[in-house]
Amino acid sequence: MGCLCCYMGCKQQQKATPIDVVQQIKEHDTLTILTLYSSTSYFLYRGQEMGYQYELGNQFANSLGVKVKVKTAQSVEELVSRLNAGDADIIAYNLPITNTLKDSVLYCGEENVTHQVIVQRAGSRRRPALNDVTQLLGKEVYVRPGKHYERLKNLNNELGGGIIIHLVTEDSISEEDLIRQVHEGKIAYTVSDDDIARLNQTYYPELNVGLAISYDQRASWAVRRDSKILAELADHWHEENVTSAAHSASMKRYFEQGKVVTHSPILSLEDGKISIYDDLFRKYAKEIDWDWRLLASLAYTESNFDTTAVSWAGALGLMQLMPRTARLMGIPEGMEQNAEESIKAAVKYIGIMNKDYAEIPIEERTKFVLAAYNAGEGHINDARALAEKYGADKNLWTDNVEKYLLLKSNEQYFKDPVVKFGYFRGSTTFAFVREIMERAEKYREFIK
Repeated sequence: MGCLCCYMGCKQQQKATPIDVVQQIKEHDTLTILTLYSSTSYFLYRGQEMGYQYELGNQFANSLGVKVKVKTAQSVEELVSRLNAGDADIIAYNLPITNTLKDSVLYCGEENVTHQVIVQRAGSRRRPALNDVTQLLGKEVYVRPGKHYERLKNLNNELGGGIIIHLVTEDSISEEDLIRQVHEGKIAYTVSDDDIARLNQTYYPELNVGLAISYDQRASWAVRRDSKILAELADHWHEENVTSAAHSASMKRYFEQGKVVTHSPILSLEDGKISIYDDLFRKYAKEIDWDWRLLASLAYTESNFDTTAVSWAGALGLMQLMPRTARLMGIPEGMEQNAEESIKAAVKYIGIMNKDYAEIPIEERTKFVLAAYNAGEGHINDARALAEKYGADKNLWTDNVEKYLLLKSNEQYFKDPVVKFGYFRGSTTFAFVREIMERAEKYREFIK
């Protein structure tokens, strides 16, 4: 009996064989992926999991016939340590391929090649865009501490000096904030990884991100070194999947499709008409004690009154509800493009959020509801928690909670212990709330 116990104990201490890992995934019907929150890897939007790496992870799980489960880490180092501790099956993130990490993990799947680029506005006759690194001499480049600053500093030394480098150390300014400042013309140049730059180009199409300033960095997914069969499956899946419609759709969604709704003039303010759906806005706004012109302003911002609109994230119809939300709010499948069904469901959703934020005074509550409609309640609640922690008013939107929602694109804040829903691009929601409130006010001025 003692020998048997000894034998079983030894067996339990042995590392899992390659076949065990895949069998375990199949038995649990789940592939557990480990990733980092970011605009390109994984984030939550309107309550739905999204991100390029997340979608690829889902596609790989589908190829195995299992579901996907996501876990997030705080750093590359934590990704590797938790993977090797057995906390996940695979790292679904662009893990840098280095000699050091090769001893710790087994790289697999798609090998991505990234590099650092100068982000600038598209050129004109008066001020052509830079197309050679030597043209950076005498130019002011704003950059965050870290690898972009180190590369710019080394490049400056290679060129013999002359680049005017501004190191931006404020906690409230992220890499994406600097890209937005280039778009707004506040600064002329910053530095970013090319995948982040290309994603931001879908928000700001006038950006030029073609000037590389670094050598290529290879990166890919990874598994434990004893998971050779899983690695082989990931390699084979990538070879088959890279030309698939699903892969192409994910690539287009994050790095090609424009994220900004194009708006055209409304019907006729002079005649007192905002849209052909005014009677529906009047009818359903009463159910939530909203001014119908505010509801119309929300619809205009969401879809430009286009019942066939489909956003980059998959939101549908006049009021741009995500498919899951549409189902929960009672829209029958196939009726997402019906104007009345869309408005009715949106009003029901707004009513729920009105109750969720009942503690907030009514004059402020509307802004919180609009923000939650755009971002999802989780991110708004995170921003409220940050506001409370740092001494702002969690029940006041303007210059308080909105400020901390903006900060959720900054690592220091989305990794804060009070934050539960990770990274979020708050600038879109910040502008969304202000735009709707300001337009509703104009509607009130012209339409009594």
